[in-house]
Amino acid sequence: MSSTAGSRWGRPADQPGAGWAVVDVETSGFRPGQARIVSVAALALSDDGNVEKSLYSLLDPGVDPGPTHVHGLTAEMLAGQPAFGDVVGDLIEVLRGRTLVAHNVGFDYSFLTAEAEMVHAELPVDTVMCTVELARRLDLGLDNLRLETLAAHWGVTQMKPHDALDDAMVLAQILKPVLVRAQERRKWLPVHPVSRRTWPNGRITHDEFRPLKALAARMPCAYANPGVFVAGRPLVQGMRVALSAEVGHTHEELVERILHAGLAFTEVVDGHTSLVVCDDPAPEQGKGYQAGGFGVPTLGSAEFLRHLDTVIGGSAIEEFADQASAGDQFTLF
Repeated sequence: MSSTAGSRWGRPADQPGAGWAVVDVETSGFRPGQARIVSVAALALSDDGNVEKSLYSLLDPGVDPGPTHVHGLTAEMLAGQPAFGDVVGDLIEVLRGRTLVAHNVGFDYSFLTAEAEMVHAELPVDTVMCTVELARRLDLGLDNLRLETLAAHWGVTQMKPHDALDDAMVLAQILKPVLVRAQERRKWLPVHPVSRRTWPNGRITHDEFRPLKALAARMPCAYANPGVFVAGRPLVQGMRVALSAEVGHTHEELVERILHAGLAFTEVVDGHTSLVVCDDPAPEQGKGYQAGGFGVPTLGSAEFLRHLDTVIGGSAIEEFADQASAGDQFTLF
């Protein structure tokens, strides 16, 4: 038996959700399952970013606390503190029904799930969102997207960097204006599904969170490829779309939109590619350049996004298989 959140990636910023759970963990190292969490903070937020409940605790990891110079926590400070299993019940209540949000969410999510599995607990998380990717989509013109840089940009005071509670509170304060800006710019939120599995012996495992682009090219498309895109005509579900480096949106956001529209994402340009999204009218390298060699049309990212509003239905793959009148072979139309 398995629990999954479906295959939808991302959603428009103006579409309502069920709320957020902003989390931050400090750890004894960088490898989940080997290093341990030494402090955890989680804030339950409404969909518009107001805090509704919270959890914060130092944790006794049972191992050396690791980089004390980073998180400021010593073995003496952590001795006698709760173990993860002592607080996981309260953590579950903060997470339940909400999208887990973190700055570099893959890191925090992987540590939380590793700790949960060690105490045979199930985290009720079906979706996660990374605020690094969300900030990247807003094109803020900053030197970097570190939490302290975003805090300064939005006028949020950071009292104690690398303290789980302070980092979570700073991120929660940043999230509110970031969500507003995303709505104003009609961006999609990088809300990604995650899944977990219940095994016959009752053990719960949480599947690893992997970036969308690493998965998208291998995701099956439900529609047959109708061929190349023709200027002046709409996109058709099943078309294979590649992205050049020269685009004005993050690849992650464009891939979300591609999959949501029923198109197929491809990382290669060949004779089966329907379209390459490229903002450079005369590219001298990369996928935009390769498109010319294969006779594949290109389209700017802004125009491509407009076309996504009028994608027409494709032919489901199973509809293309028909029993031949002679013998048991199948004919593809």
